[in-house]
Amino acid sequence: MEEKVLDYYLVPLGLAVMVAYHVWLFYRIVKHPTKTVVGINAINRRYWVRAMMEDVSKNGVLSVQTLRNNIMASTLLASTAIMLSSLIAVLMTSGSKDRSAFFVFGDRTEFSFSVKFFCILACFLVAFFLNVQSIRFYSHASILINVPFKKMSQDRHHHQLTVEYVARSVNRGSYFWSLGLRAFYFSFPLFLWIFGPIPMFISCFVLVVMLYFLDVTFDFGWVAGVSDDDETPKDEELGM
Repeated sequence: MEEKVLDYYLVPLGLAVMVAYHVWLFYRIVKHPTKTVVGINAINRRYWVRAMMEDVSKNGVLSVQTLRNNIMASTLLASTAIMLSSLIAVLMTSGSKDRSAFFVFGDRTEFSFSVKFFCILACFLVAFFLNVQSIRFYSHASILINVPFKKMSQDRHHHQLTVEYVARSVNRGSYFWSLGLRAFYFSFPLFLWIFGPIPMFISCFVLVVMLYFLDVTFDFGWVAGVSDDDETPKDEELGM
């Protein structure tokens, strides 16, 4: 009974740490985008789309090839996610009865083992869905970015709206790709949960520390200076 209590305390605490970190990260991205890698990349993608659409005939091949590379990255993650989901489903339906030998501490019942595998399966299915949405937005952007909007209309306001719409599509594709990658990250602690709540709890803290150094930037360069002086609203800067 004492080993089961570890699952009831350590697992929710580890998940709470990861959820709290991502809530804090979301706040930083919305309020201080130039201090996060996600925010700075979103601002740079807006400038990149604007530069590519200035001369469609010259930059068309480059822009489409770049978006195609992003589609290939999303396709790879989506294929990996659905393959791992199938593997987890096979393991869940297998008839092996000696699974308790893999546990270090914690609940060793068959029901708890099924719950752990179901959580991992849910992570991979979410990752698959998010990467499919990323492919969707990148595919739309690969067509829209080559629209000769300057020949279609002389209205500068219309030009600005067109560029912003394409930039928003590219940014949303990148956001879905990043979220799909986060779902893979979330699967690591859940996988270690198979071996007990203690490895899972430790991995949550290690993962949060690692993600902090990957998500937060300490460099204040040209992009930060330009975006701080820009009058564009924060939501438009991030392509939301």
